Amino acid sequence: MSDGAALAERIAEGRAGRGDPLDMIGELRRAVVLVPVDSDGLWTAELGGVRWICAFTGEGSLARFARARSLVPGGCVDDATRPWDYAALRGARLLDEVVPALGVPAGVAVDIADPDGSMFFPPVRGIVPDSAAVDAEAEAGGDV
Repeated sequence: MSDGAALAERIAEGRAGRGDPLDMIGELRRAVVLVPVDSDGLWTAELGGVRWICAFTGEGSLARFARARSLVPGGCVDDATRPWDYAALRGARLLDEVVPALGVPAGVAVDIADPDGSMFFPPVRGIVPDSAAVDAEAEAGGDV
């Protein structure tokens, strides 16, 4: 397992056109990322027909997201005194267990409050299990 700092480095390399995308995926799988939670479970957002799990490489990126949402991380309270918590999960668990369990096309969005450091890991083969990949049927000759 690695910390989120190594994942943030791989993302920066990828955004700069350096590095290997497979290394970045591997680093996500090894990394422990922080995922906000509320009474409905893990925080997700829908965009383009995909449910995105919001994950963060560390407390700094999570805090920037919290500030952007007018929240305070770590179980503190926001302006409406509503508790706000997060879970520390290994990226492999998100990709291999959580994404398929959602039952809809889903991927992982990392550090979305950092415009120059964010990265999306879509629900395609090689990132999520074939059973959850939107391109698995198309490659097998079926309709998507």
